[in-house]
Amino acid sequence: MSKRDDLIAKYADDLRNKCKMEPDMDLLTKVTIGCGPAIYNADSSTVAGSDPSELETVKKNYLMKKLGLADSPALMEAITAVINTYGQSERSKYRAVIYYMLAKHFNKESVYG
Repeated sequence: MSKRDDLIAKYADDLRNKCKMEPDMDLLTKVTIGCGPAIYNADSSTVAGSDPSELETVKKNYLMKKLGLADSPALMEAITAVINTYGQSERSKYRAVIYYMLAKHFNKESVYG
């Protein structure tokens, strides 16, 4: 298995065990690929759930640019809900898992079609 396959398996495990949802492996793979080389870097592969500037970056670069959503309070509410689902106390919140849950939350799976 490649390093990316190993990471996808780890993300699927997080979705099952920490987020209590069965992952759509096809979508998870596409989201992971969409994250690019960031998944291989220890710092950029995770999202700091308690850092407001980090959450703002997720909102601007992912929700607005990638998913094409208009800026509204609902975006930050969704990010907060996803962080809560993942678990506030969970130190490693993987970017690909957060992005996957946000794509599902906004029914934007078609972006990865």
